[in-house]
Amino acid sequence: MSIQTQTDPAQEPSATQRAYLAIRRMILIGELPPGEKLKIEKLRAILDMGGSPIREALTLLVSDLLVERLDQRGFRTAEISPQNFTEILKLRCQLEEMALRESLANADHAWEDRLVLAHHRMMREPRTNVERFEELHKTFHLNLLSACQSPVLLKFCNQLYDLNIRYRYLAGKALNYSKRDISKEHTDIMNAAVDRDADKACHLLLDHYRTTGAFLEKHFTSVAAE
Repeated sequence: MSIQTQTDPAQEPSATQRAYLAIRRMILIGELPPGEKLKIEKLRAILDMGGSPIREALTLLVSDLLVERLDQRGFRTAEISPQNFTEILKLRCQLEEMALRESLANADHAWEDRLVLAHHRMMREPRTNVERFEELHKTFHLNLLSACQSPVLLKFCNQLYDLNIRYRYLAGKALNYSKRDISKEHTDIMNAAVDRDADKACHLLLDHYRTTGAFLEKHFTSVAAE
């Protein structure tokens, strides 16, 4: 989720793309909290750019479900709720199982090499470097699905990943994974995928998501009740 700069001017992202990536990052990690009014002037000061690319970026983020358009009143960051998280988790499990089964059916040696490398890099990254770890974590999970030949399905999976990770960031240190060996969970998923065992890989992946989901649902339900 970090914004990478390019040395080749021809490859420089547009102002709209830079604004999109920056605002998206701030929403995902909680710097812009749920329900906050997004004032163009404030964002201009933060991002040091004009209002037009910021407005265009906010429109793109509406389609990502990270921003809500207010009738005649601008934009705000999307609200959160236990019900919204439950829906995200349900859809993520359904769509990623579909994508993973197709990915494993089409997987080749190049796919396997990318997956193993992504897993290696994720495992080496300290979890204390939260943003970098989450970037590598997303790369690993999307590499699992990358041999799926449905661009629309992969786009939805990518979008649902971001909606889910936002909840993880917002929960922050309140989550207690002390009884889980998450590294082993990732390794077991990778090994099943490399073995092209679709049933086992899907079972492990969905169990991984649902176990994390149970932590998050408990946290946000208790917060909503306060």
